[in-house]
Amino acid sequence: MAARRLGVGIVGLTPGRSWAALAHVPALRALADDFEIVGVANSSLESGEAAARALGLPRAYRDVAELAAAPEVDVVAVTVKVPHHLALTRAAIAAGKHVYCEWPLGNGLAEAREMAALAKESGIVGVVGAQALGSIELDHVGKLIAEGYVGRILSVTLVASAGPGGPAVTPASAYLMDRATGANMLTIPLGHTLAGLRKMLGEITELSAVLSTRRTTATMVETGEVLPRTAPDQALVAGVLASGAPLSIHYRGDTNPGTGLLWEITGEDGLIQITGPSGHTQYHDLIIKGARTGDAALQPLPVPAALYEGWPDSQRERNVARLYARMADDIRTGSRTAPSFDDAVANHQVLAAIEQAAASGQRSAPHAM
Repeated sequence: MAARRLGVGIVGLTPGRSWAALAHVPALRALADDFEIVGVANSSLESGEAAARALGLPRAYRDVAELAAAPEVDVVAVTVKVPHHLALTRAAIAAGKHVYCEWPLGNGLAEAREMAALAKESGIVGVVGAQALGSIELDHVGKLIAEGYVGRILSVTLVASAGPGGPAVTPASAYLMDRATGANMLTIPLGHTLAGLRKMLGEITELSAVLSTRRTTATMVETGEVLPRTAPDQALVAGVLASGAPLSIHYRGDTNPGTGLLWEITGEDGLIQITGPSGHTQYHDLIIKGARTGDAALQPLPVPAALYEGWPDSQRERNVARLYARMADDIRTGSRTAPSFDDAVANHQVLAAIEQAAASGQRSAPHAM
């Protein structure tokens, strides 16, 4: 007998535009044997009803409290802006519901720790949407490293460009310019990539950092209004991995016709290069090349086609679907395969260490945060 499908209530759904509409809805529909979307709660009932009609969902709830209390809801998906994650997750956990919360988990380390503690105390499954951890390409790279393709790792170098950080903003992205919201270039694209990096290469034991805001304003495209930017648009990190290998990261807040993503893992026996259109490794297709010692040039290291079978074609939808699939297993079997709130705290500790090191000019250790 097939297991009962898990009912998902989505918080924050705008057809054609929001991350929930672009990624969560198609990902969940691709997992129709495991999940069914039972409804949505938006900032107003009218907005929720419009979203439900547009996407063919069963119903809209008056608010998050009604959604969380509904017996047909097993999982609350929190897909709204970062400053609201804590309150919405509290409400869902208080109602005894499992939670899939987008990354960043909280607005800073303290909120993430509170959410992880609540999940642990209640016994619910809390999953963070760190989509790079669902990447088939990064899993493939991790397997190559584990099998000794590069040998003992000598160094890791990563240069990327990723918004937000350019000269123009839209109403939907304007809040990313305010450092106080907890959503910016450091926490989103770099934060997602750090999750994947740590999974493949191990923990960062210590680091130094520089954070800079080079473009201190941006222009609203619709109105021409000039808005202040306080969030960093340049992040440089020099660190050491637990293996002893040095790590260099430079994230640049913008998109440009130059390097989108260049990530090289150099070892005694070879090199692996990962490239992509931007530093948003969590939702772009990635190209993997490599060379062994003595090779004259890099060669493609394609991911076996069989690993993509049964998953959505789009990287954006596929990574989310892979995390939800693990969540379904965790809920049903008690396993812990999906990235948990505790995993999110560990990633937040790295970001806190970067901020501390940048502010103090001294080295910082993520494990001490």
